[in-house]
Amino acid sequence: MIHVDVMDGHFVPNLTFGIPVVEALARRTDLPLDVHLMVERPERLLDRYLAAGAARVAVHWEAVVHLDRVLAQIREARASAGVAVNPATPVELLTDVLGRLDFVLLMSVNPGFAGQRFIPNALEKARRLGALAASRGVALEIAIDGGVGRGNIRQAVAAGAGTVIAGSAVFATPDPAATLRELRALAESEIV
Repeated sequence: MIHVDVMDGHFVPNLTFGIPVVEALARRTDLPLDVHLMVERPERLLDRYLAAGAARVAVHWEAVVHLDRVLAQIREARASAGVAVNPATPVELLTDVLGRLDFVLLMSVNPGFAGQRFIPNALEKARRLGALAASRGVALEIAIDGGVGRGNIRQAVAAGAGTVIAGSAVFATPDPAATLRELRALAESEIV
């Protein structure tokens, strides 16, 4: 899939991809578009991103007032519904919505800037989230985003991440395609 970081300049200081970029990507690939809305009040823009081609949408727990309503809105559009949580947000806050989530996106950096160092506590959060979901009989995909690279991708998978998102670790190299293959091989070597 293609992970698309949408930033509004308010929830996070930077500004990135808008709806026209998602529409253009959807016209040019059959890969699912995984849209990560790092925006205040994502419900204002959600229908437009879904119509643009988002197959998966993660909204930030910290940015949504009525999370149940937003998750229902995503699912009604037949997209996968996810919640992203910042590094300082405890995963236990998601207990009451676990059954309505397809995935949780654990931020392993503070959102809004590329190239940050991985915050190791994300690994423990992934393990706690996996245990919490299992204790409630919920099948939940765990994704880790931020600072993921050669030095920690295997640990992320071992901690329970079924999806790892790498940006700078791939695109800041001379051969992004080769780097992506290497990271994928490292991640898959951890899967038993």
